[in-house]
This record gives sequence, C-alpha cells and structure tokens, in this order.
Amino acid sequence: MTLRTNAKNTSALLRRYQQIRQQSLKLCEPLNTEDYVAQPVPFVSPPKWHLGHTSWFFENFILAEQLPGYELYNPSFNFCFNSYYQSQGPRLLRDRRGSLTRPPLKEVIAYREHVDRHLARLLGQLTDDSLPEELAGLIEVGLQHEQQHQELLVTDIKYILGHNPLHQAYSPAKHKTAAEPAPLQFRTVPEGLYDIGYRGSDFSWDNEQSQHKVYLHEFGIANRLVTNGEYMAFMEAGGYEHFGYWLDDGWSWVQETNNKAPLYWYEQDGEWWHYTMAGLKKVDPNAPLTHINYYEADAFANWKGLRLPTEQEWEAACRLEHATVPESSNFVDSGNFHPVAPASAEDRQMLGNTWEWTGSAYLPYPNYPRFKGALGEYNGKFMVNQMVLRGGSCATPHSHMRISYRNFFYPQERWQFTGLRLAK
Repeated sequence: MTLRTNAKNTSALLRRYQQIRQQSLKLCEPLNTEDYVAQPVPFVSPPKWHLGHTSWFFENFILAEQLPGYELYNPSFNFCFNSYYQSQGPRLLRDRRGSLTRPPLKEVIAYREHVDRHLARLLGQLTDDSLPEELAGLIEVGLQHEQQHQELLVTDIKYILGHNPLHQAYSPAKHKTAAEPAPLQFRTVPEGLYDIGYRGSDFSWDNEQSQHKVYLHEFGIANRLVTNGEYMAFMEAGGYEHFGYWLDDGWSWVQETNNKAPLYWYEQDGEWWHYTMAGLKKVDPNAPLTHINYYEADAFANWKGLRLPTEQEWEAACRLEHATVPESSNFVDSGNFHPVAPASAEDRQMLGNTWEWTGSAYLPYPNYPRFKGALGEYNGKFMVNQMVLRGGSCATPHSHMRISYRNFFYPQERWQFTGLRLAK
C-alpha cells in the first residue's frame, strides 16, 4: 500500500517533525526526574520509555535503512525500546519497563537529539523534487506514531500521579464548572447506504482504509455525552450490584475487582471526588463522564434501556455533523487535560473530550490493506478481543485526529479518557 504524508514538501515535513518531537518533551516538562521511570501497573509505560521508544522508531525504521553510513546510537537500545515488533528481535517485556533506571534520563534526551539531528541531515540532502514518496510516508508514520505516544504520555502520567498518595497536580485547571447539560435527546439518522472509512489523500492508518458501503437501519444517537451526574444515578440505583445489566465477562470483572465507580473516583463524607490532572477535585455532575471501560458503558446503556452505537453508526452520524475535525474541539492542544461541557446545546462534541465506546468489535474492513513488512505488525495483529472507540479525547493531538480514526482497547481497560454516547 502507498504511505501518505500530511506535509507537502521537504521543509514542511522537517518543520512538522520538529514541532511534534518538541511537543513530546513539552508534555513532560511538569514532571520530576523520579516520575520518568515510574510504572505502577504493567499497562502503563514510564515517560522515559515513551521518549526512548519514539526515537527508536525513527532510528530503526528510517535512519538505519535510509541514511547511508548511519551508525546506531547504542545497539542495546533496540532491546530496551522495541515495543512489540517481533520482526525486530528480542525486547524488554512490557511489564519490566519500569526497571530501566538506566540509561539515565539525560542519555535518553541525548538519544532524541542524536536522532533528530540525523533525521534533519537526511532531509537536508533532499529537495522537494527528490523526496522519495516512500521515505516521506515512513516519516509520517513515525510522526503519527509519536502523536499516539503523546496521548499515552498524558494518560500514563495521569495514572502515575493519580495513584501516588499525594495526588499532586500535573498542571492547574483551565476548565470551569459545567453548566447544566442540555436535555438528553436523540437525533434520527435515516436508513440507507453510508460510506465508511477514510476518504482523502492525506495520511491515514491502514485499519481505516478500504472505504466501503454499509446499510444502516434508521437509528437515533444522543445529542451529547453521558455526564457524571447521570452515571451517579446508575451507581445509586445499584448498578454495580445487579448482574442483569452486565455482560457475563463484565460481571466477572465487577466481582473480581470490587469496583463500584469509574477510575480515579473516591467517596469521602458522602461526596464523590476524583483525581484530575489539576489534582483532587469534587466530581462535577454536569461534566462529561470519563475513565469507564466497555463493560461499564454497556451496563449503563442497558440500565437506561438503550445501547451503544456501532462504529458505523457513529461515523455516519459524525459525518452528518462535521466535514472536518473542528478547531474548537477539546483536544490536548487546549491544555484542559480533562473533558469539558459543550459551549452550547447545538455542540454535540462528537470529536474530542472522550473516546466513545462503540458496540463494535475491532475487526478489519473489507479488503483491508495491511502495511507491508515490519509495519504490518502495527495494527493488523491486534484485531481480536478488542472493542472500537471513536472520536478522540482531551489527550489526543488535534492534527492527529480524523473522523474515520479507529481506536481500540480491551473491554476491561479504562485508564484512557473513555466515555459513552447512547443510541437507540
């Protein structure tokens, strides 16, 4: 398949590269040195590992292959910073990443600078006319990959700080207390044939390509996200005590974990508090709900006598709202690091704020054009036992998002900014 880039020439590609690489470091600026190596649970990676891994990606897949005479910064880094690429040899297991007290942070930063310097040298040898399409596409894959890790940086940092007993803030709050939400209403989407998948000439992941038609029956989709207050009503009604609302696997999860609330929620003196990137705050009942897993989203929908939309329904409804991703959406660029209420009742917030669980399993589209070579391990091999989420979140970079973007997580995971929108 052809790899595409969002940059139009060599100088634009280099500027884009430098801006995105700098953003990763900017997200880490509020951290103390000790925070960079913490790994409280296996699914959270230390910030230092993210910084090393994203540099390894450019070195391993681009510089080592494309820059004549290039020498690896440190050959042992392939073992330290390879994530899951079986084709690239042995690697440190994911749950051991917190053991990387060495290399020290200053050496990881030096590694980044080394990679950046040589990537600039590689592009400096080329003109706009001589920039190979394949090379430009590979660099774009690396940049999109780094933006994915920027989102993971935000959510992993939140987990690290949020599970520290001091509950210290990452940054001051920018968002205000939400006003009372608009009444929950459902927009009717007529039955018919809808085009699903990426359309355009810029970059997209292989899992969103192969545009195809689907037939959808008439359905209704909610005008907004579910709020904290609405979920509190589910909790107060015994939502976590009644097995009838839950999938069997979900009920097993409830019994095994004894969870009674979303992640980061704490009850104190009859009131609910939660950890935010601005520290411990009272739960705002009018703000959009986040940090729930698929089981919780599905159980809440069942309790309401409704359901989650399929990913095809979500995309069809979103395209009726938007032609492109609005600049006003609440992505990481806003600096909120938290879901915010819509500015008006007309703002359905289908992009940004929280990833929205759908009722769709993560499976390939018809004629799925899987990446060739080592990059074929990027998406395709994960198409089992996971559910699709749509829309992006307050931790997603704006320029990384597309309406066709397909995120995917295991149904028990909730450390990402995940919420839900109801359908019927």
